[in-house]
This record gives sequence, C-alpha cells and structure tokens, in this order.
Amino acid sequence: MTGRLTTGRLRRLAGRIAGAVVVLWAAASFTFAVQALLPGDRATLLLNQSSGQVIARTPEELAPINAEFGFDQPLIGQYLRFVGGLARGDLGTSYQLHRPVTEIIADQVGPTVVLTMGALVLAWVIAVLLTVATARRGRIASALGSGFETVAAGIPQYWLGVILLVVFAVNLRLFPVGGADGLGALVLPALTLAIPLAGFLGQVTRDEFGRVLDQPFVLSARARGMGDLAVRLRHALRHAVLPAITLSGWALGALFSGAVIAESVFARPGIGQVLVAAANSRDVPVVTGVVLLVAAVYVLANLVVDTAYGLVDPRLRTAGAGAS
Repeated sequence: MTGRLTTGRLRRLAGRIAGAVVVLWAAASFTFAVQALLPGDRATLLLNQSSGQVIARTPEELAPINAEFGFDQPLIGQYLRFVGGLARGDLGTSYQLHRPVTEIIADQVGPTVVLTMGALVLAWVIAVLLTVATARRGRIASALGSGFETVAAGIPQYWLGVILLVVFAVNLRLFPVGGADGLGALVLPALTLAIPLAGFLGQVTRDEFGRVLDQPFVLSARARGMGDLAVRLRHALRHAVLPAITLSGWALGALFSGAVIAESVFARPGIGQVLVAAANSRDVPVVTGVVLLVAAVYVLANLVVDTAYGLVDPRLRTAGAGAS
C-alpha cells in the first residue's frame, strides 16, 4: 500500500513538473515571438537608443551589433539559440545595460517580492475580517460588506493608487509620496494592490461562509453552547476559505503583474520598472526574463495552493491518498 502511495505521489509530482516546464516554455516562446516579429530593425533601434539620435544606419554600422546578438541569423536559428540558453539557465545579456539578465532581475526583485507578499497578506486580512464581521449579521451589515467587496473588486488599480497618493501622501502627508524606504512607504502601494484583490477574495469567501453556517456540524457546535464568534472562526471560516485559497495561486501571479502599476504610481524600484524600460527599448532578454519570473510565480503558487488545501482540510489529503 505504501509503495502504491509513493508511486502515485511521484507520478503526480512528475506531472506537475512537466506541466510547469510546458508553461515556462510557452511563455518564453510567446515573448520571443512578439518581440522578434515587431516591425523595425533591432540593431538600428539599439544604436539609435545608445547614441540618442534617430537616424538611418549603414550596413557597416549594423554589422557588429548583428553579430554580437545573433540578429544576422535566421529567425529559427535565433529561437533555437534562445531556447538553448534557457535550458542551460542562461537568460542572456541585456541589449541596453550589457549585463546578465539574472543580475538585473536579482537587483530589482526584492522590493517587488516585499510589495507583492505584503499586498497578498493585507488582502487576506481585509477579506477575512470583513467576512467574519458582516456575513449573515443582518441585512444592513451584510449589505455593507457585500457592497464594499463589489466596489473594491471593480476599482482600477491605477485609479486607486492615484487617489491614495493624492489623499494620504500629498494632502494629509501621512505617508511618503514615493520610494521604498521604510514600512510607511509600503502601505499605500500595498493597499493599491490589496483592496481590489480583497474584493474578489471576500466575494468568494462570503458565499461559501454563508453556506457553511447552515451545515449540521455548525448547528451542532452552536447547540453545544459555542459562541457565535468562536463558531465563525473555528468552524465556518476554515471551510469557507478553501475556494479563496484557489484564487490565491492566481492572485500571487496577478500581483506580480500588477506591481508595475503600483511601482509606477509610487516611484518604487522593482521588476515592474525594469519591465517597462525593457519593453520600450525592445530588450528581449530582459523582457523574457521578467515574463519567465512571473510565469514561475504562477506555477509555484499553484503548487503551494495544492499543499495548502491539504493543510486547511486534511480530508482532501486522505481522499488524494485513497485515489492514488
């Protein structure tokens, strides 16, 4: 029996790893195709950007650039060289900065990770507190909580960031206008990303929370004399968050993608700023490196979500073991 369980787990793990490789390959290939097939000559663009002059270039001027970056090869040759480098863990060298892409990303990923994780935790705190405090608490409380979630989920992040910046940083001067120095500089960017996400998480959690409150095990807990708050926290919430946990895998990748908005509005360092600069200059290696990082975050987050499911509800682990 133990051997069968081990084999089943290894098979599932191999399938997930294979799926992750396919996702990363597809993301890298799509990014390469979009960047490589854009109109205009990349060598001319690089020379014009480095010199600050938008002029036509002679073949003699373009030859060294084409040879250095392989632009003189057929497109399929460029792609195979690109994929081969990725297979070796080589993301290439930035066309603009002439530095390894891994170094560029490593220098800037720290502030983005802090912002993303802070926003995710803050979103969960807002969603859970609002759900526990207002769900099935009466028509007015429920309507207020549900209304906030609906509005929050539909707020554009860029608009929200500007409003928070103007009100709390410029007018009230409660937080820094920009930068990444200190915890205070993290609050407004994190709220910019967290509030819309809290709306989505809250909507999913609220629906399930209301359904769980009507389950027999909750009614039994109330009959044994357990208080309403204890029932909500110890029984209902544990089961109600399962659907929202699924969203967290998607949300973590979405927060990484959305970090470019918060980093732009609040002038924070991070991979968002790197991605914008690289896309504008058609710096394919840097763009591809950032896209692969975001794709990897999506993949890893979903693996973590699978594990979290079993931790929140052990019955799922038992069911998975029985199926294998």
